[in-house]
Amino acid sequence: MAELEGSSSPPIKFILVSGGVISGVGKGVITSSIGTLLKSYGLRVTAIKIDPYLNIDAGTFSPYEHGEVFVLDDGGEVDLDLGNYERFLDITLHRDNNITTGKIYQHVIQKERKGDFLGKTVQVVPHVTDAIQEWVLRVAKIPVDGSGLTPQVCVIELGGTIGDIEGMPFVEAFRQFQFTVGLENFCNIHVSLVPQPGNTGEQKTKPTQNSVRQLRGLGLSPDIIVCRSISPLEESVKNKISNFCHVAPKQVVAIHDCTSIYRVPLLLKQQAVLDFVLKRLHLPVVTGSCSPQTIYKWRNLADRYDRPYPPVVIAIVGKYTKLEDAYISVIKALRHAALLFHLKLHIKWIEAAHLESTTREEEPVKFHEAWKTLCDSQWDSYCYSFM
Repeated sequence: MAELEGSSSPPIKFILVSGGVISGVGKGVITSSIGTLLKSYGLRVTAIKIDPYLNIDAGTFSPYEHGEVFVLDDGGEVDLDLGNYERFLDITLHRDNNITTGKIYQHVIQKERKGDFLGKTVQVVPHVTDAIQEWVLRVAKIPVDGSGLTPQVCVIELGGTIGDIEGMPFVEAFRQFQFTVGLENFCNIHVSLVPQPGNTGEQKTKPTQNSVRQLRGLGLSPDIIVCRSISPLEESVKNKISNFCHVAPKQVVAIHDCTSIYRVPLLLKQQAVLDFVLKRLHLPVVTGSCSPQTIYKWRNLADRYDRPYPPVVIAIVGKYTKLEDAYISVIKALRHAALLFHLKLHIKWIEAAHLESTTREEEPVKFHEAWKTLCDSQWDSYCYSFM
């Protein structure tokens, strides 16, 4: 890109977080946790979420599709992962921090209609891939922490799974992007699933091997492989992934299911992930200089979440109660408030339709159960109602 040439300021470092095997493997939490640890070293961090669907934004989605629609300060209606980024990193993101296939194609077609391509045939490569790269470079420079200063690191989450046809233009764009910004300024973290079938209890590495092979076939090589598993990853399994995926053992990181997402930054810190990233990207910090106060705060938060505090019961009446992610920001706010007052949050979900008079006629059992739950929440001294 021409805008990179002759730049006197230090280059922005880019970390791409991709995922394999299944969607919903935890890329958003890994992205937020990596950003949190980078901030603990005093670095300015921004984040971008890429959603490969054709929708322009998340505003018209049913919450059952992707969870809640998170509304940013500038009115942007975006994926819920951007809410996680803001909560973890204490930053204020903008609508352009959420890239969708719809936005990219709309941008390219508008340029074509204006004649910006001078009559050339408009193609996925190079026009769409160039548009993706230009968007990332532009958004990465926008200050997000209130300091007015350009971020030093941009963490990018590529939604979906490697191999999905919807995500192919983005994967190709980042294959080119690593050379556009320079390999010393680009790092790829690949999040994969290590399943553990119940009948054997053995942790299986083949899905991860196949996912990494597919990623390499598309032109990206992972610098770190984050292995998601139910239980802690066995050392022999870690070594097997290292051997078959062509990375050093220290580049295989194990993140098992935890009691809360607040333990993920601690697990990453414990496995020296940031020490590797800092060296890999030649970031201007001293390895091991992480703020102990930041780590203490996260450990304290995680420990408080696990303590057997007295319960506080909150009743939530809603339309999409079958999927908790539909109300994730409300849940996070209530959970943080409960922890502040040394209480353990318990939520009673009430389907709004069950309170309607029509339900009384058609399904009286559900009607009376819903009203009983709501009334109990109003009168119990430890219960509150959120409507």
